[in-house]
Amino acid sequence: MESHGHGHGHGHADSIDAALVASADGVRALRTSLIVLAATALAQLLVVLVSGSTALLADTIHNFSDALTAVPLWVAFVLGRRAATRRYTYGYGRAEDLAGVFVVAMIALSAVVAGYESILRLVEPRPVENVGAVLAAGLIGFVGNEFVAVHRIRVGRRIGSAALVADGVHARTDGFTSLAVVGAALGVLAGFPLADPVVGLLITVAILVVLRGAAVDVFRRLMDAVDPHLVDTAEAAVRAVPGVVAVEELRLRWSGHRVRAEVGIGVDAGLDVVAAHDIATAVQHRLLHDVPKLVAATVHVGPHGDHHTALAHHPGALEPGAVAR
Repeated sequence: MESHGHGHGHGHADSIDAALVASADGVRALRTSLIVLAATALAQLLVVLVSGSTALLADTIHNFSDALTAVPLWVAFVLGRRAATRRYTYGYGRAEDLAGVFVVAMIALSAVVAGYESILRLVEPRPVENVGAVLAAGLIGFVGNEFVAVHRIRVGRRIGSAALVADGVHARTDGFTSLAVVGAALGVLAGFPLADPVVGLLITVAILVVLRGAAVDVFRRLMDAVDPHLVDTAEAAVRAVPGVVAVEELRLRWSGHRVRAEVGIGVDAGLDVVAAHDIATAVQHRLLHDVPKLVAATVHVGPHGDHHTALAHHPGALEPGAVAR
């Protein structure tokens, strides 16, 4: 017996409406951050052209790449609003996770370009001109990135988008690399011209650190990893429903900034079909209420203590991916 979450009051519909609102909020956050970062990077690029600062060039490249990462995320949020089809039966929420792969690729590319330019300037040093302008551009980079970081992280946490939060953390790191550009300019003013390419290399290392963290987050999302505390919350919600004798199976997965659940519960073998279905519906409603960002829950119901349910308690008794009924 299964209960799928359709036609049981307003919980499921309210969750979908909230998800659509979340997508709209995400799009607005990305639009704002794209405009701010593009303006910041363009202002820095103008200073690069008149100063020849390698450190500022590395930071400008990173800011341009960070601005561009908003584009695939924007597309993913828009795609995520589309209804499920007979081919994409779960909808298009995973487009947001695929956009994360592009984000990682852009971060990696920015590290390669920044590192190459820094090494080239170490081998063939060039004077840095208009150091005062470089200082100003570094400060502009910090302010622009910090504004975007605060905005992305706040919206991302509110709507449950790990990709948007990660992109916000990325922007915050960019802000600190912009401060490093200020340090490079001060080093040049102090009579150490190699401070510029050296700081460029340090920025490259910082980008690689961000790349590692972003890659881990994207890999986990693509592998359907969830926070164990979220699983604890879902399990507690299921066990709190009267009539649930056992939780035989509990699986959660993110689809973009939405969570889906699949639950197997054991009920008293003496219950009739209607009573068992009512318990499944109660479990479903409780999950939608208690688990943050959950938009759908499928509940499998079986008599507790029968042969199939007993198999579910023994690792290896079921083939991978099989469902105890």
